[in-house]
Amino acid sequence: MSFACLDGLPAMLTNTRGASAAPTLAFPTSSHTRFAPAHFPHDNPVGTDVSEPAKILIVEDDFLAASEIEDVLREAGYEIAGIADSAQAAAKLARSELPTLIIMDVRLIGRADGVDAALEIFRDTGIRCIFATAHYDESVRSRAQASDPLGWLKKPYAPHALIAMVRHALAKL
Repeated sequence: MSFACLDGLPAMLTNTRGASAAPTLAFPTSSHTRFAPAHFPHDNPVGTDVSEPAKILIVEDDFLAASEIEDVLREAGYEIAGIADSAQAAAKLARSELPTLIIMDVRLIGRADGVDAALEIFRDTGIRCIFATAHYDESVRSRAQASDPLGWLKKPYAPHALIAMVRHALAKL
């Protein structure tokens, strides 16, 4: 299996970890705050219907990064299934919201990491992930192999790289 990585892109989303961890959060985002799609009808993501945009779960422990990802995806016309900052919260949201795919960071709050979450979610639901992380060395990718990842996006990355990776992933589904 090959992994898609986008390197060398301008930093728009950064991970600003603090010394202390915030409490674990997991919540479906409200659909009434949707932005108007920033694309033309012929630019719809492959594999999705205009009336039902792909639903994406964001798993990211950095609140600012998660908010930026959410804004970028909404502006591109995608629905957000929720945001989780721990493996446990991610698995719970994935089972309840059944997203089309997941944007997964590797480092999360708690003992379990994003690979643990991806493996559990894939085993329980068959939902696959795009790993968006600065931590994607060979050992991490080897552990994640069983979750059949849709791609790897190296942090930091630009918003257009995230959208390109999501479109590429949706085309694989």
